[in-house]
Amino acid sequence: MKRTKIIGLKKSEFDAMVKLSESPIQLRPARLIPALKTGDEMALTSIFLSTLKLVKEFRDSIFKEIKLSRNGRLYFYTEVCFPKIEKSRIDGLILVTKKDVITEAAFVEVKSKKDEIDETQIKKYIDIAKKLKVGTLVTISNQFVSSPEQSPLKISTGKFNLFHLSWSHIITLGHILLFDNDNDIEDVDQVEIMKESLHYMEHPSAGVSGFIQMKGWKKLANEIRANVPIKKTDEYVVDAVKSWHQEESDLALILSRNLGVLAKTPVRTEKGLKLDAGKVAKDFILTGKVAIKNSVSDIKITVDFERRSVILKNSIKPPMNIGSVARITWLKKQIERCSELESTIFNNIGDKIWIEADVKFARTNIKVSFKEIEELYEQSKGKEIQGFSVSVMDGFGVSFASEKKFVSLFENLVLNYYEGIVQNLKNWNAPAPKLNLSE
Repeated sequence: MKRTKIIGLKKSEFDAMVKLSESPIQLRPARLIPALKTGDEMALTSIFLSTLKLVKEFRDSIFKEIKLSRNGRLYFYTEVCFPKIEKSRIDGLILVTKKDVITEAAFVEVKSKKDEIDETQIKKYIDIAKKLKVGTLVTISNQFVSSPEQSPLKISTGKFNLFHLSWSHIITLGHILLFDNDNDIEDVDQVEIMKESLHYMEHPSAGVSGFIQMKGWKKLANEIRANVPIKKTDEYVVDAVKSWHQEESDLALILSRNLGVLAKTPVRTEKGLKLDAGKVAKDFILTGKVAIKNSVSDIKITVDFERRSVILKNSIKPPMNIGSVARITWLKKQIERCSELESTIFNNIGDKIWIEADVKFARTNIKVSFKEIEELYEQSKGKEIQGFSVSVMDGFGVSFASEKKFVSLFENLVLNYYEGIVQNLKNWNAPAPKLNLSE
């Protein structure tokens, strides 16, 4: 290349370089229907990039996460190579132009199936990007992170922008756009393109999958069960915590796809990983949280290795203009309504529901099974209840230690808990003050 940068290059000059017999730039336009075998990584890349090109709202969602401008003309390419710099083939290239000048560019590296992002490869691509003044690299795989600004790799990039998207995250953003909401796709033809792209990505042969296995989980569970001393630095402990963070992210995406709104989990950092490893080594528990827009509260999650159980908990604010007895009755009616609205699911988890009352000035809360909620009336006599929590506790038995069964059992429990209880609970809101102009 006569020039050592892409940014600032006229698009017409870029195209002219591509057409040269000994071109310093080799690439292919992204195709929605590539002449490639289903399951081929490049087919997946081409379809994804073409969908970005053709579906505005999908492109806006992705570009917002990887901090690319949504203004200007856009170009998408696959199988990109700069042979005079490096013979490596980069999976994808996105160009943003304004007034025929390339103003932004991003490389895209894609993995599918069980393939993970390779550190050596990414370092090489970052080096190529810097030589060309390309400021962004986006990696895509089945690996999970809690934020697109995080990476499965531990590499220092300085001011260079390295983003990561899981295929589950990409699919989720697509599904949310198909719901009837403020961000849905306006153009009917683009709706159909989005549907077809998702159909391809979700096909078993495409190589896209959610989180399916808790690495290090079995050994951690069994060591705790056998009272074997564990260290927060033990490899299997760190692996188990990493797996938990990934499963938490995947759970949020599963909820998002089914609800049509993006469920959120805490951003997990390297510091947080160490803290959680210390917590599970000392107290034998892991915690998590999922926030869902307009739900009664965040879902708090506790994984208890000693009891081999999972606890899901929501807080709920009762009416403060009535007495404690009436507040219990108010909550009881809400849960009974849940049982009527979602009877099948409720029957499966009804004996696992617990009610916890937050009593003013008390050091501990009052906790009773929902089936024995009448006891709460007795235990709270003469006390002021400030709030409630509704929880479900399920013991997974021997399956708790299973690296694959735990994932399916946990996800099913959360979905049932949300559908059977959470989505039908409401907080009390104080009534608006009323005007009195009669005096």
